[in-house]
Amino acid sequence: MNLTISGHHLEVTPALRSYVVTKLDRITRHFDQVVDVKVLLTVENQKEKDRRQRAECRIGVKGADLFAESSHEDLYAAVDELVDKLDRQVVRHKDKVQSHDHAAAKHLM
Repeated sequence: MNLTISGHHLEVTPALRSYVVTKLDRITRHFDQVVDVKVLLTVENQKEKDRRQRAECRIGVKGADLFAESSHEDLYAAVDELVDKLDRQVVRHKDKVQSHDHAAAKHLM
């Protein structure tokens, strides 16, 4: 798995990097065919304070690219929300791939 974590208007600290990696382990536990993961953490320059911290992620899996983004006033909460969204997408993609494989195997019998 190729993992890229970058920051925009933000320095990615080792603590933040390890937090993101720990959270993304949950996705690779569900689906092991993850090829590429790109995470972008951003601090937006908005006037209002809430929802300034933004996290977005693109996951390349066999057969598809999955994308999710999340905004929150706390970057760690934005990462949590982002991983929840990605987890649901990965599980849905895994079910879709497995159901097609199962249908093909039935057809061969």
